[in-house]
Amino acid sequence: MKKLLLLLVSILFMNLSAQKKGKDYSNIIKSKNIYEINAFLRDAHPDDPRRSVLKPRVMEMMTQYIKEAHPADQKVKDMQEMLALLKRRPSTKISFDEMNAIIKQKQIAKYKAELAAKQSTVVYTPSTTQNAFVVNTAANAAVPNAEADEFNMLMAVNPVEHKNKTVKILNSLFDNDPNSKESIVLIQNKSDCNIIVRMEGVGTTKYRLAVPAHNESTIVIDKGQYLFTSLVCGAQYASQKTIEKAIMVALGTSSTP
Repeated sequence: MKKLLLLLVSILFMNLSAQKKGKDYSNIIKSKNIYEINAFLRDAHPDDPRRSVLKPRVMEMMTQYIKEAHPADQKVKDMQEMLALLKRRPSTKISFDEMNAIIKQKQIAKYKAELAAKQSTVVYTPSTTQNAFVVNTAANAAVPNAEADEFNMLMAVNPVEHKNKTVKILNSLFDNDPNSKESIVLIQNKSDCNIIVRMEGVGTTKYRLAVPAHNESTIVIDKGQYLFTSLVCGAQYASQKTIEKAIMVALGTSSTP
């Protein structure tokens, strides 16, 4: 009886803790939502008894989703990564350092491949004035993409420029010197539109980076204070960032189901 009472008190305490974080997991045991259950596994106490029920359930749901997914489904990769983590550990929660290490190794592999191929491995659809727009519901019209030509120009680097950029990025990825004056910025474009990210620093220090839809790009910039701006499918993005070490910025959300 005492053990049962302690168990009930423990579950109540864990629910209250989760609610303090803005998440209510009181009915999680009934959930059929992969992302909701995965969030619970990240947040819940390691001894929460609901883990033993929900972990195998969500793993089975992920496996089934991957099996039935369309080949072009953008969520499949995420599901595979989450499933792999769940097979190795109690949850998909990883430390900031672990996440950075994973991103870094992926970037190194990508740019080594590009250096060997002597060209960019990014596959993308060139911009036109019509393929990125905001629908004006009042006039029932599209706003032309004024950055189309600039995006295409930034993407069309010659082999020598591409090699120099790739070598610079790889050197920065391998550089662990905290006193380095430069740092890497990785931009993930999760939107359906090609974008240009502009980074404006002090004085005349300015950078711009073209990032194709559903892709990512990397740039090496001087450390310091920057205003990041971009037009993501017509929506304005702006954020002040202090660049002191490598960072990743994700923009946009996919409309792909």
